[in-house]
Amino acid sequence: MSEPLSDIRLVVAISSRALFDLAESHRVFENQGIEAYHAYQVAHEGDVLEPGVAFVLVKKLLALNERLGERGQVDVILLSRNSSDTGLRVFNSIHHYGLDIARAAFTSGESPYRYVSAFGAHLFLSVDPSDVRQALMAGCAAATIWASPPFANTRNDEQLRIAFDGDAVLFSDESERIFRRDGLAAFNANEVAAAREPLSDGPFKGFLLALQRIQSIFPAEESPLRTALITARGAPSHERVIRTLRAWDIRIDEALFLSGLGKGRFLKAFDADIFFDDQETHCQDASTLVATGHVPLGVANPSPGPERAEMAKCFRV
Repeated sequence: MSEPLSDIRLVVAISSRALFDLAESHRVFENQGIEAYHAYQVAHEGDVLEPGVAFVLVKKLLALNERLGERGQVDVILLSRNSSDTGLRVFNSIHHYGLDIARAAFTSGESPYRYVSAFGAHLFLSVDPSDVRQALMAGCAAATIWASPPFANTRNDEQLRIAFDGDAVLFSDESERIFRRDGLAAFNANEVAAAREPLSDGPFKGFLLALQRIQSIFPAEESPLRTALITARGAPSHERVIRTLRAWDIRIDEALFLSGLGKGRFLKAFDADIFFDDQETHCQDASTLVATGHVPLGVANPSPGPERAEMAKCFRV
């Protein structure tokens, strides 16, 4: 009951609509209002919800605890706009599937983003873009999970595979801004000139570091986690990325420099369980093949001036 949050190695917060398929009850809410929604959820609280887009990811995250034992722990936190009353159906479904989720926040319609930091979460996943943006503004790694078809897992093991874009995800968007303003030649010239200058932190650096701490417990060939950087960068802009990761003392298991090629087929080849990218076009390509988290941050995601400036400041070193 009194386990300190600081002892937990990896904390992931997830919304109920990302964990389970709540499309039907959400339609009741949108078409008939909160009272009809409340009545519907109470009437169906014994009906088990179908898995949502992030369900497999959560199962694999929780399965890491069997491998970690006393050496560390992965904690998944449920954050929901439901009330505790309407959220009972969600907890009943969690129990049905045997998911070891004990912590939750039910906010009765308010955005739950403010509890991301309170729980010490390294990552927040939601289907609500506004909640994700607020979490990013608060300095937390966050992504909007895009609805997608069920995916066939071609692997027979429980290894969790996570893929990241680079600019505006692991790194800041400082170089991406040069590319959009001045073009590819100027971008490459800047990256060559700054090859030995590490890129500034992006929103997902902390999450990647938390994954790295788990990986460090295991020999590389026995790790239950595998990571990949899948970026549109190519030579000669690759060197700055490699040197940045080296300066951060972060190991990336696989790095794909695609020089503008589409990412979808490479994500499928990597067998990613989830992919994070800041650009909607890349997310659209990927989401037909793997679970995808859109990171609405940086120059590729314009927002009102003050909000955009505050979001950018959250991850600058």
